[in-house]
Amino acid sequence: MRKFLVAVTLAAAALALCLPSAPAFAQATRTWVSGVGDDANPCSRTAPCKTFAGAISKTAPGGEIDALDPGGYGSVTITKSITLDGGGGQVASILSSGVNGIVIQAGATDVVIIRNLRINGAGPTLGTNGIRFIAGAMLKIEKTDIFNFSQNCIDLEPNTTSRVFVFETYVENCGGNTATNAGMLVKPNSGASMNVTADRFRSALSSSGIFMDQSGGGGASNLSVTNSVLAGAPNNGIAVNSNGAAFSAIVTGSALVNNGNTGAATNGTGAKLALGGNTIFGNVTGVSGTGVVSFKNNQIFGNTNDGTPLTAVSSGGLILN
Repeated sequence: MRKFLVAVTLAAAALALCLPSAPAFAQATRTWVSGVGDDANPCSRTAPCKTFAGAISKTAPGGEIDALDPGGYGSVTITKSITLDGGGGQVASILSSGVNGIVIQAGATDVVIIRNLRINGAGPTLGTNGIRFIAGAMLKIEKTDIFNFSQNCIDLEPNTTSRVFVFETYVENCGGNTATNAGMLVKPNSGASMNVTADRFRSALSSSGIFMDQSGGGGASNLSVTNSVLAGAPNNGIAVNSNGAAFSAIVTGSALVNNGNTGAATNGTGAKLALGGNTIFGNVTGVSGTGVVSFKNNQIFGNTNDGTPLTAVSSGGLILN
């Protein structure tokens, strides 16, 4: 009997050595983070991780990371389709002194969603960019507050053609007084084009509210801004710059107010900016540039120099060529 038991034990041990070892945790479609979590956990609902960076490797492509409670969840680099959701009614934050808050360097077909977060670059050294978008098919930013960054609150400089949607998002105090920085910078690189949609976007006290810039070599790109506020910038509320490909923007139903330079400006032969139903008030210059056109229903007044946009609208619609 003893010899039999020894033989069985040895056979079981040999079999165990031949079997491949299982991974510690399989990737889940939904994972969780908590202010009292631990990145050694599987990031499940009952055993959450501590940081977004800890959870992302345990989340399947196309999956979602949700915050269970208030906490600081750390800077993260995203390389695949994923959703980061801080949850409503709580402070799910990223504190990123000296670095970027979120970097998105995803695949050409990947979709990334950032929702319900507070991204703060405050610290001994300000963070660089709040959200930096380098590559991916689509980025959605929803109900997110971004503030205190040395360059841009939202930095859109993709190397791939992409679409970006920014909804109900507030940005503040980004870029200092550097004219090339902004609350939102739209600057696709060579070979890339962008379509950007912003609704209920509010920028305050950043270098410019929105800067659309073709100097990176980007192809023809479009920007739509509705129901938004671009205020208190030392430079411009919105500016479009292009001496190359057509960079076209339209701003409707918005307030471009109390900016230190121009409410709405264009520069260069490829830059076009159409205005409809906006309040442009309290700027040094209301509108400037030969590419600024108006639906003739804007309230442009109370600026040191109001400026005069071109008439560009007929009943048949707007022509930008």
